[in-house]
Amino acid sequence: MTLLSVYCLSSVPSLVSPCPSLPLWPHSNLHKPLSYSKPSKFTSLVIKSDRRICELIDLHEEQVPYELAWSLQKEIVKEKKAQIEKYGDCSDTLIVLQHPSVYTLGTASTEENLNFDMKSAPFHVYRTERGGEVTYHGPGQIVMYPIINLRRHKMDLHWYLRTLEEVVIRVLSSTFSIQASRLEGLTGVWVGNKKLAAIGIRVAHWITYHGLALNVTTDMSPFKWIVPCGIRDREVGSVKGLLTEARSCVSRGTGYLHDLDDASLIQTTYKSMVEEFSQVFMLEYQSKTISIPMLCEREKFSLMKETQQG
Repeated sequence: MTLLSVYCLSSVPSLVSPCPSLPLWPHSNLHKPLSYSKPSKFTSLVIKSDRRICELIDLHEEQVPYELAWSLQKEIVKEKKAQIEKYGDCSDTLIVLQHPSVYTLGTASTEENLNFDMKSAPFHVYRTERGGEVTYHGPGQIVMYPIINLRRHKMDLHWYLRTLEEVVIRVLSSTFSIQASRLEGLTGVWVGNKKLAAIGIRVAHWITYHGLALNVTTDMSPFKWIVPCGIRDREVGSVKGLLTEARSCVSRGTGYLHDLDDASLIQTTYKSMVEEFSQVFMLEYQSKTISIPMLCEREKFSLMKETQQG
C-alpha cells in the first residue's frame, strides 16, 4: 500500500501583527546542546520510556544536489521496509540540508505553473513522487527530510502534515518572535500573505519521505519563474526578509538577530529546527556521518547494480 499526501486541511489562521518580529531575542533552548544518545542496538528503539531513536544526518551547511538527496531518501526507505519485515520496527531518520538551485514538481504539478519553457529551464527540473505542486529549492533554504515510521507515531497523514507545520511555527515563534500560522485550505506555514515554509510528502507503507523547506536567507527571485505551489494570489517570504522589514518597526534598540550574517542566521535556524522537531515528535538523536563524496559513491554503486541487474 502506498499513500500519497495531497491533503489541504482547514484550520483557523491566527492574526499577524504589522511588525511580527517584535520583540526579538534568542530562545533559551538554543544555548543548550542538542539531545543525543549513545549508539545502541537496533532492537532498542525506544529510550527514556517515551522517546524514539532518530538518526540525524546533518548536511545543513552543504548544498547537496537534489538527485543525490532524493536517491538517499529512497534508499533509506527501502532499508527501513526491510528492517520492519525482519524486526517489526525501524529507527527514524532526519536529513537536514540545503540544495543548489532546482525546481521540483509534485504529482499534482502542471506546466501551467511554470513561467518558462521546460527545454530552456533556468535550473534543473525534477518531477517527483511527492504530493503537491511546483516549488523551488536553493541556497539559504533549510530542507528537512524526515523518514519516520508513522506506525510508531500516529497513522494519520492529516496529523503528520499539521505536525510538520507545527515544527516550523514553533521555530519562528521561539527563535525569532515571528507569529506564523496555517491558512485554511492551504498546506504550509504563513506569515500574513507570505508563505515561508512549503511541505510536500510521500508516505509508503506508513514510512514518510520528502518533507519541508523553510526559506531562511533564500534569494526570492527564482520563485518568479514559477507559481509556487500553484497559488497565484499569495507571495513567498523568508526569515531574513521578515527580520529586515521588522528593523524599521523597532523603536527601542535592535535585537541581535537583525545583525546576524547569512551563515549565522542559517546556523541559528538549523539548531532551532532540529530541537523543535525532536520535541514535537519525541525523538532522541543519534548522529550519522555522511558526506557528499560518500553520497556520490553510493549513487555510483546503485547505478552499477541496476545496470548489472538490467
